[in-house]
Amino acid sequence: MTEEYESMTVAQLKELLKEQGLPVSGKKAELIERLMESSGAEEEVVEDTVEETAEEDDFFEEDEDWDDDEDEGHVAKQKPVLDEVTQEALSLRAAQKKKTPSFRRTEWFRYKRLSRSGWRAPHGMDSKQRRNYRYRGSLVRVGHGKVAEARGLHPSGFREVMVHNINDLESIDPETQAARIGRTVGGRKREHIHARADELGIRVLNRRSGV
Repeated sequence: MTEEYESMTVAQLKELLKEQGLPVSGKKAELIERLMESSGAEEEVVEDTVEETAEEDDFFEEDEDWDDDEDEGHVAKQKPVLDEVTQEALSLRAAQKKKTPSFRRTEWFRYKRLSRSGWRAPHGMDSKQRRNYRYRGSLVRVGHGKVAEARGLHPSGFREVMVHNINDLESIDPETQAARIGRTVGGRKREHIHARADELGIRVLNRRSGV
């Protein structure tokens, strides 16, 4: 390797150093020494990687059931029982939603409180948005309505039912309805609702991680 570096010109040595991200300053002997150190370090890294890979292979051969616990922890989410008409309506609504513009309030770009609020129709006599100027936001119109058969359904296909206690779960149909826990429900009561929903096979749409 040293003889090959010595037969190369200084320009060629500097190109090799640039490819490896090493400094290119110094005399030819210093450049060769720098390349030799770099090649020696790469060989050591390769040897260490081979040894670590061999150790990992030996570990997995000894313990063949290392991933059994991970498979047991996965729980699939409940799916609704839908007819063909509702399934087509949901897919059509999802396709239409991609083309629907974002409706923003007048002057939403000027005031933060307006950018965080929902839609409000413009009423000013000189409002550029009410007069439908192109450089203003889109107006809410009847034509932006979605498919009637899928109206009120969650994207998963369930119909949401607000839940505030365990008793509210008893009237839910697990095949077509899903529970959404109210935001005022505390953590302890939420745990009881989760446990009871799992017993009844009811899906909780806003289930918190770790609860």
